[in-house]
Amino acid sequence: MTISTHKFHIYRFFICLIFLATSYSCKSSKQVEAKKSNPSEIVTKKVSDEPTKYIEPKTEPEHNVVEAEEIVKSKAEYIIAYAKQFQGVKYRWGGTTKAGIDCSGLIYESFKSQDITLPRISRDMAKKGKKIALKKVHTGDLLFFKTGNRRNSINHVGLIVAIRNNDIEFIHASTKKGVIISHLNEIYWLKAFHEARRIL
Repeated sequence: MTISTHKFHIYRFFICLIFLATSYSCKSSKQVEAKKSNPSEIVTKKVSDEPTKYIEPKTEPEHNVVEAEEIVKSKAEYIIAYAKQFQGVKYRWGGTTKAGIDCSGLIYESFKSQDITLPRISRDMAKKGKKIALKKVHTGDLLFFKTGNRRNSINHVGLIVAIRNNDIEFIHASTKKGVIISHLNEIYWLKAFHEARRIL
């Protein structure tokens, strides 16, 4: 082998080394660039083909309405329970105690037990609250009557304590029998009935 041939082989060997090094370097840089240029593989999420379902959030007013209804119901129950403590007490005009009580006194004291102040006279009580139809009354509502010889003005009041079998039961102070529970379906009371009102 001559010297020039030997040099040629050495030269070709170095050329091969340089080519291999360059190829490897290019391949590595391309892989790095590929990774850098495709960040979506890491950060993107698969989007579902299903339509988004709208779930209506629960609002506070619903809870507030329910709580308000429970408070009214509770007040009515306490007022009725207080009034029933007077059952059997004799009638006394202007009375407000178990020694004797009149119809408006019974209602006045029963509502007062729940910090609700009403006028002392039945015809003035009938100016408070909201007038309602009989078919819409609840326990705790008031019934107003025009009785006896004074049918031109309200002179009697009762508190609804129960509604059963299409009949309304109310507690009141009767002049003859004292504090009793009567039925609106009784002919006398049905004829004397004037209006129903809601205070609560």
